[in-house]
Amino acid sequence: MNKIKNLNKSEKILLIRIFISAIVFVLLLPFYYGNSIDRSNNWTIFNPDGKNYLFLIIYLIIYLIIGYDIIRTALRNIFKGTIFDENFLMTIATIGAFLIGEYPEGIAVMLFYQVGEFFQRQAVNKSRKSIAELMDITPEYANIMLNGELTQVDPYEVSVDDEIIVLPGERIPLDGTVLTGNSAIDTSALTGESLPRDIFPGDQVISGCINLAGKLTIKVEKEYDDSTIAKVLELVENASDQKAESEVFAVTFARYYTPIVVMAALVIAIVPPLLSNQAFSIWLKQSLIFLVVSCPCALVVSIPLTFFGGIGGASKAGILVKGSNYLEYLAKTEKIIFDKTGTLTKGNFAVSQICPCSSSEISEEILLETAAYSEYYSNHPIAAGIIAAYGKQIDPGLIEKVEEISGHGILAQINGNNVLSGNAKLMQKFKIEFPSNNESGTIVHVAVNNKYIGFIVIEDQLKTDAGQAIKALHQIGISEISMFTGDQDITAKKISGQLGLDKYQAELLPADKVDHLEKALIEKNNVQELIAYVGDGINDAPVLARADIGIAMGGMGSDAAIEAADVVIMNDQPSKIAEAILIGRKTFRIVKQNIIFALGVKFAILILAVLGIANMWLAVFGDVGVTIIAVFNAMRALNPGFR
Repeated sequence: MNKIKNLNKSEKILLIRIFISAIVFVLLLPFYYGNSIDRSNNWTIFNPDGKNYLFLIIYLIIYLIIGYDIIRTALRNIFKGTIFDENFLMTIATIGAFLIGEYPEGIAVMLFYQVGEFFQRQAVNKSRKSIAELMDITPEYANIMLNGELTQVDPYEVSVDDEIIVLPGERIPLDGTVLTGNSAIDTSALTGESLPRDIFPGDQVISGCINLAGKLTIKVEKEYDDSTIAKVLELVENASDQKAESEVFAVTFARYYTPIVVMAALVIAIVPPLLSNQAFSIWLKQSLIFLVVSCPCALVVSIPLTFFGGIGGASKAGILVKGSNYLEYLAKTEKIIFDKTGTLTKGNFAVSQICPCSSSEISEEILLETAAYSEYYSNHPIAAGIIAAYGKQIDPGLIEKVEEISGHGILAQINGNNVLSGNAKLMQKFKIEFPSNNESGTIVHVAVNNKYIGFIVIEDQLKTDAGQAIKALHQIGISEISMFTGDQDITAKKISGQLGLDKYQAELLPADKVDHLEKALIEKNNVQELIAYVGDGINDAPVLARADIGIAMGGMGSDAAIEAADVVIMNDQPSKIAEAILIGRKTFRIVKQNIIFALGVKFAILILAVLGIANMWLAVFGDVGVTIIAVFNAMRALNPGFR
């Protein structure tokens, strides 16, 4: 009952028409096919003086109730120049059935066709609903303090660096950084993750998420048009514009196939009676059967519906696919290349080793404290990592002078001591001897009053699911997984080994990444072997655009990367890539199943029709039955599961 209430007005009217027509149709069948009725006395074009007008009138009324919109559409399309479509085939086939006295068969074709249309609408609506749930994340307002009062304003009116307040239960309207307040946020609408994420001051938050607990004050970092929510909505709205090859095939097939079968039906109706002296009515009926079963509804309806469902299913999992064609490309992906920083790693640096010089008699704590004070005024991510590792309050009054030497490091005067903190070039510049090492990561050397006291190793941390992501990709049959990075070779080698990558290329500039990808594309074994590139930064945009399919980390990735990519992972988890590929494969598998099933059944019944064996009921199954089965099969694409 609730499902009927959820139907829109046109769907309810169609359902009522189906019920009325079906009830009368079923009630009349025993009388029509009963022994008391002489059907040879029906009115037909071959028997215009037939006496059984009652059934003709009743069936015509039912026919108009169930099929008036199909007839109207067929006539309208004819005047527009589009003659050969499913509405035209249904109309001439059913009118033909009435002309030869097969009233129930004519009704059955229209009735079951409308049942198929109803189920198709439900499938489309279900898919639209899953995408609409993603679309229903637009914030209606933003809270700002105005004249000491909390005031609701349009998110478009808020500028970068403004402060907004998000109360519990409200949707975060704009991207920004939390200034004050602790809370948990629901990111499920964007990322597909059911568990809330805890956030604290200093954490970045994206628009579209729901604040579940405490009051938050957020510093806005992007205007609404550039926010995550605006980008997501734009991607979803444009997703249906890009057609897959299978969709193009279905439309092209129907365009040429339908006129051919109409001509073939005319041949079946005219040629055999002329050659064999058989009754024209017999072959006219066979030609009508031929027309009904030849309708390409199953392909024209189920293939776009399957891809639409696949996009909806992917959106449930927090994966935005920009078009049907990219689902097909995902299904054909054989090799994947990852960017490192921000894709396989978190992109924030943390201290992994503290190594005091043995001759300096300095403790690890003192070495870390000295480095933290020297880096206090720096905005570099490495400085943030050192200060976070120190974890204690820094007294800025002890820092007397700071000079940042570009590409080298920091020269600072701290509590009367001259401190150098930076790379090997800084030590060489000031002619300070330091030991060579083969540590992976970034090495920060520290010297006090021109005396070397040790070094600190800073490393980017792997994402928690990076290893799981590579393992899953290998398990689903990806033939080669590699990594491109601008980092030093020793770091790339370490990460490659930890994750079990097949190959890696290190110390690459953005242009070098494009060159290496071009080489990989040229060396492909065949055109069907597609290569995907996964990245998140501005420097990844050219490679994402050049790859067969580009996959961007959308949560905190750059706008340029998201714009250039074909698929966007909203929660920044690389493990979602295997899920995206499996969704693509499942969708493409369903498409192939529907093509093979629909064409196989139709051609079999067409042959039977030509041989004079098939009847109208079999034709109805060959058209409407096959369409309904294909639609139900297509609806499986809505479920992000992979079977």
